[in-house]
Amino acid sequence: MKRYYLLTCLLLLTRALAAHAGGPPTYSEHIAPILQKQCQTCHRQGEVAPFALEDYSDAKAWATEIATYTQAGVMPPWKPAPGHGQFKNERRLTDTEIQMIADWEKAGAPPGDLNAVPPAPKFTDSWKLGTPDWMVEMPVEYEIEPEGEDEYRHFIISTHFNTDMYVQSVDVQPGNRKTVHHVIAYLDVNGEARKLDAQDEKPGYVTEGTGPGFDSIGTLGGWAPGVTPSVLPEGVGYLLPKGADIVMQVHYYRTGHLERDRSRLGLYFSKTAETAKLHITSAINDKFELPAGAARYEVVASRKIKTDAYLLATMPHMHLLGRDMRLSATTPTGEKRDLIWIQDWDFNWQDIYHYREPLFLPAGTEVSLVAHFDNSAANPVNPHNPPIPVGWGEKTTDEMCIGFLYYVKASEFSP
Repeated sequence: MKRYYLLTCLLLLTRALAAHAGGPPTYSEHIAPILQKQCQTCHRQGEVAPFALEDYSDAKAWATEIATYTQAGVMPPWKPAPGHGQFKNERRLTDTEIQMIADWEKAGAPPGDLNAVPPAPKFTDSWKLGTPDWMVEMPVEYEIEPEGEDEYRHFIISTHFNTDMYVQSVDVQPGNRKTVHHVIAYLDVNGEARKLDAQDEKPGYVTEGTGPGFDSIGTLGGWAPGVTPSVLPEGVGYLLPKGADIVMQVHYYRTGHLERDRSRLGLYFSKTAETAKLHITSAINDKFELPAGAARYEVVASRKIKTDAYLLATMPHMHLLGRDMRLSATTPTGEKRDLIWIQDWDFNWQDIYHYREPLFLPAGTEVSLVAHFDNSAANPVNPHNPPIPVGWGEKTTDEMCIGFLYYVKASEFSP
């Protein structure tokens, strides 16, 4: 059904583009198919976007903003620059679609025949990948006080599996999207998180920064606004060691009101007899300091791939002062390949970007990272006024410079 809907939507969109050549665009023929395909995943009731775009009245009320933000490339939110890696689930508008929206707004947002609007897509508030093989949730409902600093609270979930498991996909359902900024599922095999939990009077435990407070052996993925669950290739999975604890980190905003949350995870296990372990490494620089007032300070890092590998995904990571990050690979023979380039970094919109096809990186490949930071007073999200020198740290007001690399060994996986 999902494939049928997408094909139908693409057909209607193609017809709309052709019809636009004969006159001003209308909502029913031209704009509705675009909004349904690219916007309503987030812009609907109960989702993370600040307003809905589910019918003509919604679209007309926000027509100016829709035109402005699509022309600026802000919406739909898709950070990787074109031509620097091909990724699954890309959210992009074509130049023709962007111009069509602008022309529609300029013409006064005409409705057209509202009886001819394509059928609304069927969204589910349940699990996007179907019923999970195993569902876990925070042990208790947690209360978030109205005022104060952001809170990184960690909740421990026992697994009790008597054998290693491989997780092909994780779906996260935030319990309260008004207060949940992101969720990360860390793994603990040494009971360190339990010790931290025992020292905190509230459910779970809190850390001052973004880390879990212990040396995690890995993660099972996570969620942030706009993230949709990605399925790893068949025969690849996150390793969930037997007896491990899942430590669910939930980053909470303060909203000015008492909030309650009980977020949960849905795990989908690999069904193949032989599953390759997903490895995560990074190009990282934790030795820098951003001078106060520097508007474009460059930080570099690198990572050598030690064994033949297939790169499946990447995730750039910085904090508030980040402006752009570019990752590229150079093979031992000198062949260069762009991996990703985030040209307009946004701390509030991060993702793990999965490649459409696995990228082969032979042993000895050098992955290079170049990032720039804006620690000037002109940066509207600079948390320090006046600016101060900023270095590596766990707090959001500190900085980081990491390019995570998700890969499998070529000896264990063949695409």
